Amino acid sequence: MSMTTISGCAQHHHRLLREPPTQATFLQIEGHRIRYIDEGKGSPVFLIHGFGSSLEVWDDVRKQLTSTHRVIAIDLLGFGHSDRPRVDYSPQAQARRVLGIMDRLGVKKAAVVAHSWGASIALMLTLEHPERVSRLAVYNAWVYSDQLPALFYWSRVKGLGEVLAWLFYAEDVEKRLEQSFFNQDLITFKMVEDAEYNMMRDHGVDVTLAVVRGQRFETLETRYHTIKQPTFILWGREDHISLLSAGVRLSDDLPHAHLKVFERCGHFTMLEAPRSTHDLITFLAQGAPS
Repeated sequence: MSMTTISGCAQHHHRLLREPPTQATFLQIEGHRIRYIDEGKGSPVFLIHGFGSSLEVWDDVRKQLTSTHRVIAIDLLGFGHSDRPRVDYSPQAQARRVLGIMDRLGVKKAAVVAHSWGASIALMLTLEHPERVSRLAVYNAWVYSDQLPALFYWSRVKGLGEVLAWLFYAEDVEKRLEQSFFNQDLITFKMVEDAEYNMMRDHGVDVTLAVVRGQRFETLETRYHTIKQPTFILWGREDHISLLSAGVRLSDDLPHAHLKVFERCGHFTMLEAPRSTHDLITFLAQGAPS
């Protein structure tokens, strides 16, 4: 099936994604519904997706982890089937909500695994509540001010930001996915459909702008060196969204970090390099159960 056909079909089938899965579960956090999956037994692991994504991005990872861990995957507020209120979407605010989910589910301490922009939330959670995080694993992290394009800085200007958000919002989702993958054959009908739905659902422009404006990493990045948790950094060498140089920098900034690079792999390492899940499982097994 051609990418043109996929895109056209995705537009036609948005209605199929309007309702959450029949067995979907939700928590009320700060007055808003957040979707989550909680399964498996063992030491807890939280999975945090990136911008424009949802908990489904972890499906393969989640299935392998549940044999040895209690795995909790969430749709961050504003994404997937969680609510989309007009609120703060900064890493600080999202980390506060993740903490609220941990409290509601009775998780005192967990390993945290995150992708892309979700890594900034995981790092913020670790910085603000180090006693709640046992280990960190981040894929293709988006956590530095010098990763932000000029568009993001201009978006901080009132009025101009709203105009730019509409332009970003209208940008072709299919094209962004093509830029995110080394292996284009992995871009499926469902992936395009889900990504378009995530971007086009209610208040999509508002959420996009709030997320962009909340990415003020200038202060946050000066604190990374204080993180003491063992950290595993996974990166695709051909990632053109979050360049490998950021992974090298993060491995230098975090005192107990190990960086592993996967060849012929773009921004979604967990999807393009399935073998990375074995490495993640090995890393998580090194921590004492909590």
